[in-house]
Amino acid sequence: MAKQKYYVVWVGNTPGIYTNWNECKVQVEAFKDAKYKSFTSKEEAEQAYKDGWTRHYGKSSKHSSEKGRSTASSGINTTAAIDYNSISVDVGTKGNPGPIEYRGVDTQTGEVIFAHGPVQNGTNNLGEFLAIVHSLAYLKKQGSNKTVYSDSQTALKWVREKKVATTLERNESTKEVWTLVDRALQWLQANSYDNKLLKWQTQQWGEIKADYGRK
Repeated sequence: MAKQKYYVVWVGNTPGIYTNWNECKVQVEAFKDAKYKSFTSKEEAEQAYKDGWTRHYGKSSKHSSEKGRSTASSGINTTAAIDYNSISVDVGTKGNPGPIEYRGVDTQTGEVIFAHGPVQNGTNNLGEFLAIVHSLAYLKKQGSNKTVYSDSQTALKWVREKKVATTLERNESTKEVWTLVDRALQWLQANSYDNKLLKWQTQQWGEIKADYGRK
């Protein structure tokens, strides 16, 4: 009888731990520069997943990808170290949509730099979007080019494109969040910035420093 294996997918379509190769293959086969590896025990796999791919990837694994290139083209900057001269942002939600709040913290110390909310009715991505723009406006006033981290790829895209793509309706219950979003969009149209906007790599670095711990 074949011995049970556990397949850890750190970077792939859906990162996680899989109990057979066929399930793992679906996550990594067509994913550029996927990071994955097999383990012989559940405990070892769970610990490896928590550790992140940099501590285990490429170390004698039958199914691990041998590619070592940066995955910048796929939007995942797995090889970069944390830039601690930065602000990290996150949103706290109670339902999605639902009441939201957001904050920005010093990535090095965890000190809260700004916070806003709760806002009556919004979404996670809109909250992240507002937090990023709030960071940019704050840093511009400070004359700072610090990096801004968010764990929402969607919100980062919205900021770069200066537009949001959400299904949240405009009505009385969402008036507050839409007022903030419209104001943020106006700020982006009227201002330039040279701050780096980067995706926080939760799989490698743990939860973002501004995390509300509500997962």
